[in-house]
Amino acid sequence: MKKRIIYYSDLLHDDFAGTNINTIEIGSDFTYINKNPFWRLLSFILYYFIAFPLISLFCLIYLHLRVNNRKVVRKLRKTGYFIYANHTGFYDAFTHSIINFPKKSYVIANRDAVSLRGLKQIVMMLGALPIPTSIKAMKKFAEAVEVRWREKKSICIYPEAHIWPYYNKIRPFPANSFRYPVKFNSPVICMVTTYRKRKIFKSRRPYPTIHLSEPIYPNPNLPLKEAMQDLRDQVYNWMENCLEVNGSYEYIRYVYQPKT
Repeated sequence: MKKRIIYYSDLLHDDFAGTNINTIEIGSDFTYINKNPFWRLLSFILYYFIAFPLISLFCLIYLHLRVNNRKVVRKLRKTGYFIYANHTGFYDAFTHSIINFPKKSYVIANRDAVSLRGLKQIVMMLGALPIPTSIKAMKKFAEAVEVRWREKKSICIYPEAHIWPYYNKIRPFPANSFRYPVKFNSPVICMVTTYRKRKIFKSRRPYPTIHLSEPIYPNPNLPLKEAMQDLRDQVYNWMENCLEVNGSYEYIRYVYQPKT
């Protein structure tokens, strides 16, 4: 069976999620932290008693997910931390919660996550921190990230920003998302998803394996921008090395095709 081929022209900006969602504007009136006691109770019930059990079964039975070095999160149970991961599947939206349980995990997301009619509050209850569209809203967003970190939660970031399904390389990404761990002098964990070929029904989608790094810390002796770049380079290099050492099955072939 021939591999599916996807043609790309821009490693940084091409997106193959295929969602085509009409996104909402996220301005200064957007509520990142809801203090309503009833809302918070519903959020707790939804996350721990409904979503997490269903996600666990999905990852175990459907995805056949494996996790290497999950014990690393125990070292960080007394602090907040950031996770940086490659972005290769729709299930990236929730696999980080499996890694960090019982600690609640938040994820910095695109506007798509909260733009589906009737689902915004559910998505927020499950830990979404959508990126704002206005400069005024950016202050509230940054405050929400800091609040969750100081609550000793984990915050997952996909620095590649766009989904490339089953992509088996690491795409380049900028250093701008590393401002938060540098500002808080926070530990960072790399999370890389690789893919393994099925032993039977080999033409069907492969199974994912998640690899976690040991904690990486920003260099407090560097100026902000240099520290951000240094931390970004450490994360990127670990991710690339992880793929080189463990390998990842090519289920979809990505071919460069310049725009005409």
